Amino acid sequence: MKFKLDWTCIAPFAALVILGLTFAMPNGFLLVLAAIALAAAVFAAVHHAEVVAHRVGEPFGTLVLAIAVTVIEVALIVSVMVSGGPEKAALPRDTVFAAIMIVCNGIVGICLLVGGMRHHEQNFQLQGASATLAILCALSVLTMVLPNFTSTVIGPGLSTSQLVFVGVTSLVLYVVFVFVQTVRHRDYFLPPVPALDPNRAESDDVHAPLPTDGYAWASGGLLLLSLISVVGLAKLLSPAVEAGVASAGAPEAVVGVVIAALVLLPEGVAALRAARLNRLQTSLNLALGSALASIGLTIPAVAVVSLAISQPIALGLGPKEIVLLALTLIVSVLTLGTGRSTVLQGVVHLVIFATFLFLSVVP
Repeated sequence: MKFKLDWTCIAPFAALVILGLTFAMPNGFLLVLAAIALAAAVFAAVHHAEVVAHRVGEPFGTLVLAIAVTVIEVALIVSVMVSGGPEKAALPRDTVFAAIMIVCNGIVGICLLVGGMRHHEQNFQLQGASATLAILCALSVLTMVLPNFTSTVIGPGLSTSQLVFVGVTSLVLYVVFVFVQTVRHRDYFLPPVPALDPNRAESDDVHAPLPTDGYAWASGGLLLLSLISVVGLAKLLSPAVEAGVASAGAPEAVVGVVIAALVLLPEGVAALRAARLNRLQTSLNLALGSALASIGLTIPAVAVVSLAISQPIALGLGPKEIVLLALTLIVSVLTLGTGRSTVLQGVVHLVIFATFLFLSVVP
C-alpha cells in the first residue's frame, strides 16, 4: 500500500490554518469553520491511526493512538490549569472521571451494541480484558476515591507526599500494563482466531497489503498534526461551551465532560469501526487502553504541575460519582468476564452512560 494524497492529508493542515485564523481574529463565521474543521480532523486522525496500526500490528497500533491522544489531552488540561488558577482545581478530576465514563460505558457500550447487532455474538481475549480491568479498578480507586478518606489533609485533596505517592504508583501501574500488553503477554491482547468470518467482505480489510514504511511514517506525522488540531480546536471552542453550560444553568463539571468527549472522538470512532468489522478485541484495546492512559498519564502529569506551581488540585469524587464509578467497574467486570459479548452487555453500559450524562446536567 503506497501513500496517496487525499482529504485525510489536507484536513490536518487546513484545521491548523483555521485554528490560527480563529485565534488571531475570532468571529462567529470562523467558529463555525472551526467546528467543521474539528470533525474533519477527527476522521483524519482515525484514518491515519488505522494506517499506523495496520503497519505495526496489534496491540502496538491501538497503543499508539491511546498514548498520543492522552498526551495531548494532558497538555490541554495542564494549559487550562495554569491559565485558570485555583478555580480549575477540579478540572483534572472531572475530565478524567468523564473520560472513564465515556470510554467504559459510552464507547464500550456502543461497540458491544453495534457489534452484537451486526455479528450476533463476538469474541475477545478474556485474559487481556481481565488484566486491563484489574489495573483500571486499582487506578480509579487509588486516584479518585481514596483521597476522600485520608486524614492528613481533609479530602478531596492530598498532601504533598500523598500526591507524589499517588502519581508514582499510577505511572508504575500504567508502565507495567504497557510492558505486559506489548512484551510479556502480548498474546492476551491479540484477536482470537478466527477473528473474522472468512465469508464476510469485511475480512478483506484485515488482509489488505501492509503500508510501506514511508506511508506509515507519513501517517504517523499526520496523526500527530490531526490530534494537535483536535485538542487546539477543542480548547478554542471551550469558552463557547462554558458560556453555553453557564447559560443553561448546568454544573461546571459538564465542561469536563465536553472536553473529554471531544478529545476521545478519534478513539471512539476508530473503536466503533473496528467493532463493525468484527474486531472487538481491537475495540477493547482502544477503549480500555485509553481509559488506563487517561489516569496513568494524566494524574502524574497534573501532580507535577500542581507541585511546581503550588496550585492545589481536587482529586476525590463526590458520593454520586463514586456510586457511578463503582457501578461501572462492577458491570465491566461482569460483562467482559466471559470472553463473549452480545447486544445485552452493550445496552447495560449505554444505560449507565445515559444516567451519567443525565445526572451531569441534572445533579
